[in-house]
Amino acid sequence: MRRFLIPLIFGLGGFAILSALGIWQLQRHQWKQSVLTEIEAKIAGTPMTLPIEPTEAEHEYMPVSAIGGYNGKSVAVLTSVERVGPAYRIVSAFLTNDRWIMVDRGWVSAEDLKPGLPGSDHVAGNLHWPDEVDGWTPEPDLENGIFYARDVATMAEALGTEPILIVAREPTGLPPATPMPVGTEGIPNNHWGYAIQWFGLALVWLGMTAFLLWRIHRRTV
Repeated sequence: MRRFLIPLIFGLGGFAILSALGIWQLQRHQWKQSVLTEIEAKIAGTPMTLPIEPTEAEHEYMPVSAIGGYNGKSVAVLTSVERVGPAYRIVSAFLTNDRWIMVDRGWVSAEDLKPGLPGSDHVAGNLHWPDEVDGWTPEPDLENGIFYARDVATMAEALGTEPILIVAREPTGLPPATPMPVGTEGIPNNHWGYAIQWFGLALVWLGMTAFLLWRIHRRTV
């Protein structure tokens, strides 16, 4: 029995730890689903007046509306659109209540990339601080107004606005762009897959333990 005891304890202990990690990932999956549900409800809420000093921590995804006008100054952010391919997001300077902010008006194809036109408009959308810049992102082409990711601070500096970005829900500005509203599609929830991996490792560990005990039994017979 002593030959069996240590492998059995080690095997069952490992199985219990791996199973616990799988259960933890299931709990994380449920938590993340509730967070995504809350974000979706916030995004779809009734637009409110733009806060005086919006912050990412407090106002991320907040639905807002603003009345004002464009001065024709924009930057283009390279993106990809499903079933279309490469395209550009148009981020334009927008004056509202004596404040210059930015509006992500949506995407246009490379062929339709044209200078923006001045004009008044009503914007409804969501405040957003996208986290798109990483170590692989090329530096923006400031001379031609081309960005390779949305960097709120850098875009604001280029456009001469406050570092505030509204992502439009509906078409706004000229030339027209197809809106790319804020959503939860880009927020990962991989915990279900992680749970399956941990439970799979637990079963493999249990199988290896059973095989080891069988080998020990064969040697003692």
